[in-house]
Amino acid sequence: MAHRMNRLIVLLTSLLVVLPVRAQALSDPTRPPPALSADAPDAEVMNSQVLQSVMIPEQGKPIALIGGQQIRLGQKYGERRLIKLTEWEAVLEGPAGIERLFLTPGIEKTRVTTPAAKAQSGNKP
Repeated sequence: MAHRMNRLIVLLTSLLVVLPVRAQALSDPTRPPPALSADAPDAEVMNSQVLQSVMIPEQGKPIALIGGQQIRLGQKYGERRLIKLTEWEAVLEGPAGIERLFLTPGIEKTRVTTPAAKAQSGNKP
C-alpha cells in the first residue's frame, strides 16, 4: 500500500513540474503578426501606410486611425493632409499628390448579374 502511495506522489509531482513547462511553449494568439512587429526592419514603413480604422461620430469631425495615429479630417499626417474620409477609405493629399488608403486593400466590389436577374430584365446571354 505504501509503495502505491509513493508511486502516486511521484507521478503527481512530476506532472506538476511538467505541465507549467509545456504551457510556456504556447504563443500568444492575440499578438500581431511578426511583419507588424516593431522589431521587423520595415515595420514602420509598413504601418505608416495602413488605414486601420475609421470613426465617424454623430458630432464632431471624423477620425482615421492610420499607422497607429488618430488623424482628424483636415489634420496633417506627416507631410500629407487628410482631405476626405468615408466608411472604407481615407484620402490624403501631399507633395507627391493624392493617396487613397482603403480599410480592405485588394478587395473591390463588382456587380454580378445572376441568370435569373438576366431573364427578368429580358437580356439574353
